[in-house]
Amino acid sequence: MKEINGELTAKGLKMAVVASRFNSFLVEQLVKGAEDAFVRLGGDGKDLTLVRVPGAYEEPLVASIAAKSGEYDAIVCLGAVVQGSTAHASLINETTARAFSQISLDSGVPVVDGVVSAENLEQAVERCGTKQGNKGFSAMQAAVEMANLKRRLGK
Repeated sequence: MKEINGELTAKGLKMAVVASRFNSFLVEQLVKGAEDAFVRLGGDGKDLTLVRVPGAYEEPLVASIAAKSGEYDAIVCLGAVVQGSTAHASLINETTARAFSQISLDSGVPVVDGVVSAENLEQAVERCGTKQGNKGFSAMQAAVEMANLKRRLGK
């Protein structure tokens, strides 16, 4: 059986990171993690573009524009949504996750969901660079692998 895998090398890739300003004290750790992953995987910092948006809900529009531009091999969306006493966080998480998936399918450009969804602040902190790693780092790894897999498949 022939097997095709994406490589974890960012050399020669151009990536966009779309990051929310809301909960910036958390999101900045995700941005640092994504940048760290890109550079550790051999990417050149000048091939990484950071786009700031107000909140996670605004990320799909910018991700769609970036995907349609043809300038990026993949897009990583970063944010932090912490559940409060209303269903607002669940609505944002569900809407953005669906949108990122649809943008990927429509554009053919991998859009990776690096938005932390947490029930409380402690969980969010853990996912933004402490006990449970850094979701920005792992999202960039997934984006690099998907961009390389796309190339290997001839797209």
